[in-house]
Amino acid sequence: MNKINAAVIGTGYLGKYHVDKYATLPASRLVAICDIDSENTQELSEKYRLKTTENYRDLLGQVNAVSIATPTSSHFEIAEFFLKNKVHVFIEKPITTTLQEADTLVTLAEKNKLILQVGHIERFNPAFRFIEPLVHHTRFIEAQRLTSFKLRGSDVSVILDMMIHDIDIVLSLVKSSITDIRATGASVLTHHIDIANARLEFESGCVASITASRINPTSARLLRIFQDENHLHVDLHRNLCRIRRKGNSEMYPGVPTIDSEETYLEKGDALKEEIKAFLNAVIHNTTPTVSGQAARDALAIAMQITQIITDNNAKHQQ
Repeated sequence: MNKINAAVIGTGYLGKYHVDKYATLPASRLVAICDIDSENTQELSEKYRLKTTENYRDLLGQVNAVSIATPTSSHFEIAEFFLKNKVHVFIEKPITTTLQEADTLVTLAEKNKLILQVGHIERFNPAFRFIEPLVHHTRFIEAQRLTSFKLRGSDVSVILDMMIHDIDIVLSLVKSSITDIRATGASVLTHHIDIANARLEFESGCVASITASRINPTSARLLRIFQDENHLHVDLHRNLCRIRRKGNSEMYPGVPTIDSEETYLEKGDALKEEIKAFLNAVIHNTTPTVSGQAARDALAIAMQITQIITDNNAKHQQ
């Protein structure tokens, strides 16, 4: 299988970028796009000369793989249909709205020997890819994801919209079971949680502090990783990596100096790399970078954090 016959389902804000990538990647033959709103598909269909449909079921028999970039509430129904019909699936994050749905998709993919990949795009960020091989004996991780308010994504909590990216990153770096979760958060502008902090404790002794806010005046995506041998500071927005190590001299008696090394990486195209990895997994039948199980695990922690905050806030309102 040299080229994958693919379709994109959902051509709104994010889906249109999926269309652009599939249309230009050599491993893909983009044959159709699907959206319930024909206005979303018209310009793209003319640009790339694509078939269009408002019903994803019409794609069956035409494609080997699909990208699902629809609202989260529809992920399960669409993904289940294609997995049952032996079609490889890429889903934007979060994988589904419930763990039961996620488990069903993971089981279906395994049963039918299909690729199920989920769009946790930060795994393909050049800065994260640069530091990932340097992470070993992690003691403490601090992640911050801050932005100003935007209507897009506000139909769910900041945990499912934003924090889940960093939950996935932390779980991918710390190969250990979680022993305790503590969390706090508040609804400020919406009926959902708009700002949250979670503290994850791992059996290995590592602790992760994750903060997400969509009511911040400025934007930032920062990751700090503290290890025995070094400190890794990563700016995921600016593609800056700073590695700090103990120096050979002393700044004070008994206190070593700190040597610092900075690396700026090219911006790259994380979505293109993500879809390229999906197509490669389909062609070579390899485990995707972000499997359905990995996405399910991130969703499980996100839901636990949400429940802890909801319960705590309810107690304080009594």
